[in-house]
Amino acid sequence: MFHLFERIHQNEVYIIAEMSANHGGNIENALELVRRSAKAGADCVKIQTYTADTLTIDCDNEYFRIQGGLWDGYKLYDLYTDAGTPWEWQERIKEECERCGVDFLSTPFDRSAVDFLESIQIEAYKIASFELIDIPLIEYTASKGKPVIISCGMGSVEEIQDAVDACYRMGNEQIVLLKCCSEYPAAWADMHLGNIPHMKEKFKVPVGLSDHSAGSLGAVVGAALGACVVEKHVRLNDVESADSKFSMTLEEFSRMAADVRNAKLIAGGPDYTLTAGEKASTVFRRSVFAVEDIKEGGVFTDENLRIIRPGYGIAPKYLKDLLGKKSSREILRGERITKKDLEDAAAE
Repeated sequence: MFHLFERIHQNEVYIIAEMSANHGGNIENALELVRRSAKAGADCVKIQTYTADTLTIDCDNEYFRIQGGLWDGYKLYDLYTDAGTPWEWQERIKEECERCGVDFLSTPFDRSAVDFLESIQIEAYKIASFELIDIPLIEYTASKGKPVIISCGMGSVEEIQDAVDACYRMGNEQIVLLKCCSEYPAAWADMHLGNIPHMKEKFKVPVGLSDHSAGSLGAVVGAALGACVVEKHVRLNDVESADSKFSMTLEEFSRMAADVRNAKLIAGGPDYTLTAGEKASTVFRRSVFAVEDIKEGGVFTDENLRIIRPGYGIAPKYLKDLLGKKSSREILRGERITKKDLEDAAAE
């Protein structure tokens, strides 16, 4: 059973550990990432299902060479060859996820990847930000009738709506959108996490965050703004890969997972119900007390009544209703003024 919507319905944050290329070409690293992600608090471990040939072509001209950024100078075909997760590993990775009690998720990049993932009985799909505009791929993926998590990096409102509509056309309403800034790493000023509540209102589906920024601050802010999913790249300390420079260590991920879940608790509401601790603290509020002895029939004045702590008397807002009225009883200095004192004064 895939636990995404169970977590969302319980108002919890579903946390995805993205492995990406951080296995470094070694299946044992991949399995270790699964084990350690599970221990660090992940609900799900995600991989990517592609080959260099399903993503691009082996071509040397300028269109196929990266200029600037983390992968400056790389030829696309070579980058994807280095970074890919071999398909023959993926069922074994899925089995390790099941053994460790976390969900397994993958991002397909073409129809053949979807077909392969169907063959190993995947329970949900992720659409990458760069594939947001690949409507035929989204339609084919959504047609399998399983949850579809769609990253929206670089997406305009219209492009995001096109992707959502593609799922609906296939009769699939199991959609979660992820706010994402497709920079590696993403600068905080570029993240625009205020889009999260707007996206929830605009598209009427759950919205989370795919976070490429440094550290855990972005994830914590995202959770506080209502993100129901947080996805973060994870790496092993001693493994270098195409993605390791913008990925978290598992120690950092563990702290982030705890912080994100606590942020969700902190941001709860609206709820004006007093907690048990607050109820206990109400005795330290101010209320109306006698600060001089008042005889029966004596007049309530600013001199013999004060608004002070503790909170056992009537609320301060009622002081004005007492002033100039007569007391129906003898009241000693340090006695609280009660609701009955107020009622009797009003009835005189």
